[in-house]
Amino acid sequence: MNTKILWVDDEIDLLKPHILFLQAKGYDVVPAMSGIEALDILEKEFVNIIFLDENMPGLSGLETLQRIKKLYPHIPVVMITKSEEEHIMEDAIGSNISDYLIKPVNPNQILLCLKKNIDKKELVSNKVTINYQQSFRELSMRISDRLSIKEWEDLYKELVNWELQIEKIEDESIAEMLSAQKEEANVQFAKFVQANYLNWVNGRGSEKPIQSHTVLKEKLFPNLNEQKSAFLFVIDNLRYDQWRSIYPILHDYYYIEDESICYSILPTATHYARNALFSGLMPSTIAKKYPQLWLNEGDNGSKNQYEEELLGEYLKRYGKNFKYSYAKILNADYGKKVFDNFHQLLKNPLNVIVFNFVDMLSHAGTDVNVVRELADDEKSYRSVTVSWFENSILLEMLKYLSEKKIPVFITTDHGTIKVDRPLKMVGERDVNTNLRYKVGRSSMDYPAKEVFEIKNPDEAFLPKENLTQRFIFATRSDFFAYQNNFNQYVNLYKNTFQHGGISMEEMLIPFVKLLPK
Repeated sequence: MNTKILWVDDEIDLLKPHILFLQAKGYDVVPAMSGIEALDILEKEFVNIIFLDENMPGLSGLETLQRIKKLYPHIPVVMITKSEEEHIMEDAIGSNISDYLIKPVNPNQILLCLKKNIDKKELVSNKVTINYQQSFRELSMRISDRLSIKEWEDLYKELVNWELQIEKIEDESIAEMLSAQKEEANVQFAKFVQANYLNWVNGRGSEKPIQSHTVLKEKLFPNLNEQKSAFLFVIDNLRYDQWRSIYPILHDYYYIEDESICYSILPTATHYARNALFSGLMPSTIAKKYPQLWLNEGDNGSKNQYEEELLGEYLKRYGKNFKYSYAKILNADYGKKVFDNFHQLLKNPLNVIVFNFVDMLSHAGTDVNVVRELADDEKSYRSVTVSWFENSILLEMLKYLSEKKIPVFITTDHGTIKVDRPLKMVGERDVNTNLRYKVGRSSMDYPAKEVFEIKNPDEAFLPKENLTQRFIFATRSDFFAYQNNFNQYVNLYKNTFQHGGISMEEMLIPFVKLLPK
């Protein structure tokens, strides 16, 4: 069906050459000589766009516009006027017009306006599709190549960029093509991590990434100044694609001075990665150096309840003997209490605030059916995160800090991946419950070729509670399911977002420095 244009102008006869031009281009044009006639037409016919003359006798263009927007708010309206007076433009723009043209208009102006407002989605879709198809082969070659740490970071950023572009065009075939390419990338990334992880944490080799236990030392501490204030926001479970989805909301308030990709340690879980982040130490070193601040897998209680104390010890070790604050926000009410005290926090050289919403979202997606339906794929998972951020106390905090010209840092401890392939395993009762990694004795039974095994936890700086303890990690989109009640496990956890294992989504985490505009 051709695009139908309603063109409203009291001198419509003079516009016949323009109408013939548009008809030759395949558009249908319905003429109207007054606002009243236009409103009558809209009662009977569907139109895709309205061209509206501002200066008409009787019902003026602006009055007609107000009535159209009240009755048909979703139809784009292009205001056409002889006047360049500022107040007329402001009235029209304030009434939510889609475009504004000054007479005399030429056919190419009109055509461009139509393409921008009506054909844009199709044009963008075609362009994105062609560009991704052209990039597909090059990306595939890079995925199969022997990439460095930095090259994996760049590749992941590029894949996320394509993902965010493709989700807007709603082309299922291209989306499936990209999904398959990401899956292949995760296969190769897992091999890369398995081949290099123990060298990284033991300082062997010439190349190692910034990891959880070195992020603050490398990225935050050099930016701290005792005479100025800074804020670090740790958004638990925030993936890089989620960060890129929420940044447009911050664009009017901040510009990005630094956007880095760091590597979460294994397991990519709060117990390990966030304690390492706040302590600057690997887990087994925390357990030895600060046994009172570490809980093992089998211990009761929150496994990350000592973050503030670990941060304090970390700052002391690096000679940062200044006042700092720490807050963990689990609900909106407490967030408001922290925000009410921001004027006091501005006196501190460092303020750290942890937000747990995204982590709670991923867990709720497993346990609560309605949340699972709201965030049942990558696109909706990002969308729910954006919706939370737009209405969160975190955004209010960031706006306030922008006004005060305070630099802001944003990072996370790990990300999540949507799991869909179960791996059968058998374990004793003391095996932990996480679906992406398991800690247990050598009696655990699992498909060894499908996982990354660490048989000696000491090598990976992981706490060792008994002589035969080992860690195993799922890769790609796999998850562990017990052989007993296997089908029940699969039905419950398949297509949920989990963390703890090895994937780009879980391990490649953002660290961002934002400066106020």
